[in-house]
Amino acid sequence: MLTLKNPNGLAKAVVVLLAGNLVFDVLLGLFDARNLVDGTLGYAEPATFAGADLYVLYSMSFTLYAATAVVFIIWFHRLRKNAEVWAGDLQSRTPGWAIGGWFIPIGNFWIPRAIAVDIWRASRWAPSAADAKGEMALINGWWAFLIAGNLVNWVSGKMYGAAETPEDYVTATQWSLVGYGLDAVAAVLAILVVRRLTSMQTAKATGMIPAAQ
Repeated sequence: MLTLKNPNGLAKAVVVLLAGNLVFDVLLGLFDARNLVDGTLGYAEPATFAGADLYVLYSMSFTLYAATAVVFIIWFHRLRKNAEVWAGDLQSRTPGWAIGGWFIPIGNFWIPRAIAVDIWRASRWAPSAADAKGEMALINGWWAFLIAGNLVNWVSGKMYGAAETPEDYVTATQWSLVGYGLDAVAAVLAILVVRRLTSMQTAKATGMIPAAQ
């Protein structure tokens, strides 16, 4: 027999971690913006920002990002397992894909979003009902900014690696600044997605909605 699992604790942890990522996105974005304004780019890049060691900030940001990814995927898998209870026949992929789908090259551009949509439909009151106009706007917005941010960050990383002149560093930093902006918006939308999906599942579970046996 399939059983529901409470996602609220994990959701709170994910929200806190995402908020931390948002802080780092803003902080490091401000650092890029300062470099562009002051012209402190390239070979003489400053080692501190706002009194903090820059390399420590980068290390903390990466560690937080990795921790967020792990906890988010655990939360995501738990919601997918709950979706199996309510509407297993409407799920396009098995629960394992809620983990593995994030790590498949190219496929991770759309697989997790498709699973998120399946989870959303299973978590609403009428899983088989047609989607309302604009119903998936939150998920689509989050996913668009997430993918765009990842792509821009990849481009900026390649540019930094190939940079040889001050102009090259300026261009790379401009792309980096855009990437931090996209990441910040994606983090805000991710928080809204986590809160909304968790709320939907909690309401459905506590509302005594019949689950598949």
